[in-house]
Amino acid sequence: MKGLFVFVAILGGMLLGIQTPINGALGKRIGGIEGALVSFTVGMICLLFAVFFFGKGNLSQVAQVPKLWLVGGALGAVAVTCSILSVQRIGVTSVLTAAVLGQIMVGLIIDHFGLLGVAKVPVNSLRLLGVALMIGGLFLVLRPNS
Repeated sequence: MKGLFVFVAILGGMLLGIQTPINGALGKRIGGIEGALVSFTVGMICLLFAVFFFGKGNLSQVAQVPKLWLVGGALGAVAVTCSILSVQRIGVTSVLTAAVLGQIMVGLIIDHFGLLGVAKVPVNSLRLLGVALMIGGLFLVLRPNS
């Protein structure tokens, strides 16, 4: 079962890899923040259909969840806007590499302290080495072609 979720995560990453240049082109044509608005509006329409036809949850409970849990949409909007503004200047690979590095760095902190309800997974030397290698990879990706 774990393998299925690894596949799903990889698929999600691949879709983000395709979404990034598409959103970048949209942002270049209509503006960065405007592009993010259009992207999220189309996404919201898709999710409305998905909830209507396939949803099994209970949206009426949203008023009872901790308010912090509602910040995810705003964080996603900022993340998409950042990628739209960056992709035309540094390229898709650089944006995706930097974004993954940022996610891993935040993930290490969240895991280490068990923040936001996740199980504690302490930072160790191998995890830090992995981040250091990713930082090196980012520098290599950003390096201009010679």
